[in-house]
Amino acid sequence: MRCQPWPCAGHPRAITTDAQDADAGHKPDPVGRACAETAGGTSMAGNARGMIAVDKIGTKILFLDPRTYLIETVLDGFQKTVHELLVIPETGRAYVPIFGDGIHGRNPNPGHTLLVIDCLARKHIATIDLAPLSAPHTLRLGAQGLIYITCENSAKVAVIDPKTNAVIDAVDSGSTNGHRLCIPDDGRRLYTDNEEDATVSVIDVPNRKLLGKIATPEKLAGIAVSADGKTVVAVSDDSPVVFAIDTEAGKVVRTVPLEGVEKAAQIARYSPDGKLLIVSSLNSNKISIIDAATFGNQSAISVGSQPMDFAFKGDELFVGCQGDGTMHIIDLPGRRNTGHVKAGSGCESIGFF
Repeated sequence: MRCQPWPCAGHPRAITTDAQDADAGHKPDPVGRACAETAGGTSMAGNARGMIAVDKIGTKILFLDPRTYLIETVLDGFQKTVHELLVIPETGRAYVPIFGDGIHGRNPNPGHTLLVIDCLARKHIATIDLAPLSAPHTLRLGAQGLIYITCENSAKVAVIDPKTNAVIDAVDSGSTNGHRLCIPDDGRRLYTDNEEDATVSVIDVPNRKLLGKIATPEKLAGIAVSADGKTVVAVSDDSPVVFAIDTEAGKVVRTVPLEGVEKAAQIARYSPDGKLLIVSSLNSNKISIIDAATFGNQSAISVGSQPMDFAFKGDELFVGCQGDGTMHIIDLPGRRNTGHVKAGSGCESIGFF
């Protein structure tokens, strides 16, 4: 692993706006523009000390200035592929899995390690070996300050103590297709999207036990849970809809079409205040902003190529677009794309600390 300063550090970086794109011959999509812890979705009140991004395509970890979005430091030399991100601002640590050199469903050489990054020093300081567990992917901070991470090829959710960087347990997820996970604020339940199985696994976190599965009408690509734990949103991998699951009833109670989105979406997150549901559509190059309480008042906003994960900072949303190496900045109250910057070869996840 090498740490290097970015060559253009110290020079201001201009944000490219939709108007500039239009002048260059790129017509912005008007859909939705008229509508007035954590992982890559780190929430900050606008006073972030730093910004970190996982460049999945470039196999690098980037540190950016949180005000100018200038790349300041690059960590590289990692195995393929750096994938996903958990930032714990209170400790100044970030965690990045090495998933393997493939993608979900086609990962012939799965990884088995988790990188520990000191955000303040901007260094890779440790590597947690998850073996014999393999293909680590989504990770979240849960109860008692423990980290939970899907290890999809092993059909397990690993439990990690960040104080010791040790795996202390592994819980059955019930599926080798368990790709992403989510945990509500009370930390009592954990949910995984078992993608090709078209099910959601329900895990009792305190007792570290698989309770069962909830069937969904279609295959899945993403999952989110409301802060109160009453609603799980499962993103379809087959069509541009999400499924609302009543966790007490243990079943899908509503299918919500994603307005203005042509193809199946992927990642979903609730905003820090719980008022908005954000869904990225890798195949439609759009971000959906939805009123969480009603699943109505939707805005589909065009961004870059292959948008993946995103992070909240104040009233803004930062979207990593792995297909063209851009990061788009969304004004949430105004529901509009205010511009974008270049960030590596193709960042998947973004976080603040």
